Amino acid sequence: MRKEFLNDFEELILTMVAALRENAYGAAITIELEQWLNRKVTLSAVHVILYRLEDKGYIKSIVGGATNERGGRRKRIYSITNAGLSVLSAMKETRTEIWKLVPQLKMSYS
Repeated sequence: MRKEFLNDFEELILTMVAALRENAYGAAITIELEQWLNRKVTLSAVHVILYRLEDKGYIKSIVGGATNERGGRRKRIYSITNAGLSVLSAMKETRTEIWKLVPQLKMSYS
């Protein structure tokens, strides 16, 4: 059986969906990633990955109710599926095993 892997941005977004739980929607994910990564993340790029992850079966979404703070617009809320948890877990395990191959590095100061 072929192992499924995600690219870095897919993995970050999938992890953020898992972390944000019921607050996992496009704008919230974008804001959190910008804060954690300390770089600009566009909402459209996040949406593209969310749609891709949903097509792969790693997340699912529901449309929430309209809110006054959003001008009556509804937001799509994402949640991670068992398949998504499985791929994240496998990727974390693989990364951990690879990091074990790296010898202890000591910082040298000039």
